[in-house]
Amino acid sequence: MPISPNQGSTGGGTTITITGVNLSGATAVHFGSRTATITANTPTSITVITPAGCGVVDVSVTTAGGTSNSLAFFYISPPIAVSISPDSGPTAGGNTVTVDGYGLSTAATVSFGSNSATPTVVSDSRLSVVVPAGSSSGSVAVTVTTTGGTTAPLTYAYADAPTQSSLTPASGPASGGTSVTVTGTGLASTTAVTFDGATASFAVLNSATLVAVAPPGTVGSVDVVVTTDGGSATAVAGFTYVSGPGI
Repeated sequence: MPISPNQGSTGGGTTITITGVNLSGATAVHFGSRTATITANTPTSITVITPAGCGVVDVSVTTAGGTSNSLAFFYISPPIAVSISPDSGPTAGGNTVTVDGYGLSTAATVSFGSNSATPTVVSDSRLSVVVPAGSSSGSVAVTVTTTGGTTAPLTYAYADAPTQSSLTPASGPASGGTSVTVTGTGLASTTAVTFDGATASFAVLNSATLVAVAPPGTVGSVDVVVTTDGGSATAVAGFTYVSGPGI
């Protein structure tokens, strides 16, 4: 007498099917000491909705002919999601995040707002998941659904890819130290600015403006790259290092 699925939430409400013989006219299906709700019944199968419970319980079917042998059903506790890292990324998705918590081993889906993804179970306390694309920038609720239920939501922020429209001034001495104003879009979550690969110190003024201090460089034009939670934007040959005067 197989039972499928053979596990479900401690809160009950899981629909399961029991198959066997001589099952018609079932009067009760017991999960331990509790009775399930029968929703369908044929001579070879019974569909029921599980009652609440915990641990491992014996499942048996009672008909006019008696009571069947028992099978095991496993109650799974509700999952808990504690953190998601990183908690932001590009609106296009495709980046990988880690969800930490408890009771995650039976995770089937991770939802990011209205979109969902299938996670990789690392352990009972950790999932790895590739973030699906978002419909727009902004924060969404993240929940994990397991056999035991659905977690309380965490927050994840989608960020649009940045752009650069201008650098002012666009040149400075090779010794570095020039304060360069970068204007564009999506700059609020900037995490790095580089000049020809060299890291520059910077301050974000708003989503459209930041100020970076050019590091020392080599004479000539170099690429300036701004990296944010939403991706990277490159100003090709956007800044020119010039030689200092000499006498």
